[in-house]
Amino acid sequence: MLRKWDLQLSLDRSGGLPAHLQIAQQISADIQRGRLPPGASLPGSRELAAQLGINRKTAVLAYEELAAQGWLLTQGRRGTFVAPTLPLLSPRPTPAVARIAQATTRAESRFIDFGDGVPDSRLIPFDVLGRAYRRALIAAARAGRLAYGDPRGELGLRQALAEMLDMERGLNADAERICVVRGSQMGIYLAGRALLRPGDAVALDALSYPPAREAFRSLGARPLDVEQDAAGMRPDALERLCLSQPVKAVYLTPHHQYPTTLMMPAERRLQLLALSRHYGFTIIEDDYDHEFHFSRSPVLPMASLDAAERIIYVGSLSKVLAPGLRVGYMVAEPAIIERCAADIMLIDRQGNAVTELAVAELMHSGELKRHIRRALRVYATRRQTLAAALDRELAGLADYTLPEGGLALWLRLPPWTDMRRLLADAAEAGVKALPGGAFSGDGGDIPALRLGFGALEAEQLEQGVARLARALRRQIPAAGLRSS
Repeated sequence: MLRKWDLQLSLDRSGGLPAHLQIAQQISADIQRGRLPPGASLPGSRELAAQLGINRKTAVLAYEELAAQGWLLTQGRRGTFVAPTLPLLSPRPTPAVARIAQATTRAESRFIDFGDGVPDSRLIPFDVLGRAYRRALIAAARAGRLAYGDPRGELGLRQALAEMLDMERGLNADAERICVVRGSQMGIYLAGRALLRPGDAVALDALSYPPAREAFRSLGARPLDVEQDAAGMRPDALERLCLSQPVKAVYLTPHHQYPTTLMMPAERRLQLLALSRHYGFTIIEDDYDHEFHFSRSPVLPMASLDAAERIIYVGSLSKVLAPGLRVGYMVAEPAIIERCAADIMLIDRQGNAVTELAVAELMHSGELKRHIRRALRVYATRRQTLAAALDRELAGLADYTLPEGGLALWLRLPPWTDMRRLLADAAEAGVKALPGGAFSGDGGDIPALRLGFGALEAEQLEQGVARLARALRRQIPAAGLRSS
């Protein structure tokens, strides 16, 4: 498509703002001024890189950031365009309109919620997913597959999942060992239903996923917290628990420990598997965000090791696509899968066949893999933005370990931190974050925050950290320390 004019962009190479964010800000400003109307064609990433004398990767990152914010739409080989659903803004708004727009912007940006590490649903390739949905609906209707089906999920999706799990995660899975569920939480609940009876003991990390703890408690089981360290659940502490009473199941998040994000090393995994064989408990392995790994290749799940028959593996595609699509899965021995399918018949009957067929197509065509690669680049940039803001605003006051994967960061605060006051002061400043105590079984005060970065843009991350820093520094005099 012939463009009527070239982008007039400039870069401040001496400034602190990364080049791709400078580009994104200037293009979004042009869209808001009306210079780039909805549907307008933009130069390709190679052309833009040549025009500005930058690396093509920088241009790609700028376009991906704009797409994540909803300004742009990428249509494969056709090119990149201003999103057609944007309102056509006046290049020169009247003063009254400008004041209203500014007030609205301030109101919308007033509160920043770091959340729990949820993905940015704006990154979904809506056009690709929409076409897959349409084809799945037509095919299912013509084949008479919109009636009741297999409670374990559509065979096509189970086969696609089996291939992915075999090739990328080392699981010896087939369609008969897989059950499709509506997100990982349903998988955790069904695993508990298959294993636990009222009064049974189930072990969790001292800091763990609260909905898992509540799911086990709702089944009448007794969730018991086990001491953990930087490597995860301590085998010696778990063995002491097993010696004191029978333990039926152990819930773990070894790939990115929830909530601390740390990865369990191979030695620790083998120690826990040895304990499962010796004491006869089953491990529920929740691999909730395996796809999002930044620094190196992801470590294979515990379910890929020996004694996998003692593991129920739970995963999800909800974070890869969007939580609202509700697509998860569990892998276990066929007898466990049959029990889960029977429970699904009682409470849910089956999932959404059209959604499952559409996702299966995305997996077979490679579109899902391409989406993961694109999203991972955006999330990696936001992770670095958050880390840089923490280094700048909280150096010497708080610390963290940069997570190798996942969409959240665990910020360790000084032991003198009054968490109740910090949360109140932060809320007053317009920022919210999950406190460490929210993840403990007893709800006690833990001087830490879990900061999700996946769904926040660079400016929000920087502003949010600055507000948290101001709230924390208000406590320094009370702690008897000199403010830096």
